[in-house]
Amino acid sequence: MPAYEQLLSDDPAWPELAALAATVGHRVTVLPRQGATARACLEALQVTTRSPLGAIAHETGGVLIDHGWLRLLGSGHPRLTRTLGGWNADLGIDLADFLIVADDVTGGAFAINGGALGPARGTVHYFAPDSLRWEDLKLGYSAFVRWAFTGDLATFYASLRWPGWEAEAEQVGGDRALSLYPPPWTAEGKNVSRVSRRVVPAAEIWRVQAHVVAQSRRSLPRVYRAAVLLDENRTPFTLQALTKASDAEDVRVESTELKDYDIES
Repeated sequence: MPAYEQLLSDDPAWPELAALAATVGHRVTVLPRQGATARACLEALQVTTRSPLGAIAHETGGVLIDHGWLRLLGSGHPRLTRTLGGWNADLGIDLADFLIVADDVTGGAFAINGGALGPARGTVHYFAPDSLRWEDLKLGYSAFVRWAFTGDLATFYASLRWPGWEAEAEQVGGDRALSLYPPPWTAEGKNVSRVSRRVVPAAEIWRVQAHVVAQSRRSLPRVYRAAVLLDENRTPFTLQALTKASDAEDVRVESTELKDYDIES
């Protein structure tokens, strides 16, 4: 395993990234690194500072983008304590499967695929909170960072934003996220301007979404299991189909409190 000093490049990627961040003004907030945690993060990842991933890990505590809507993980900072590699460990995800490199305030996540997300290894995939699917962005990490700094986030997030989202995003904090209710992956939650929103730990959003995905995959021919969330008035919110099936008849739920509901195709 290379020592820390061997991971420090004479041609680091950070100056170029820092210059790019400076060109977009207040859109990008680079959180300052803290020496000991920056070293530990770089050593854990075993990448050099010549790579953009190593540069972000070693030179930043993380990066907040677009009013804090998008959060790039770094080596940790009081405003964003989750770290590259460390967040994987917190969630129990093997780095060999994929490395989470960023997330957003509505529960979306960006990860470098190690093989668990499909055949395109090394590309950044996005876990979309409105479909609960991983989508290959067909970008390497370097291109992803440049897109995050300067790309058209407004179009990318058009279906997940509402009037006044900027002020809400700024108040969320780097380690928390917005729980939308009904969730955006339900038929009733597609219009995000009409749902309720509350701030919760980012890990809570991840656990809920992972649970729903796991439930949806426990399928039998013509029958699909799914979690159905209930609000305070015990109103059911049905899942949109996570797996297309024109002959799906019903959804079976592992709870005595819930009834069967048709999946929306």
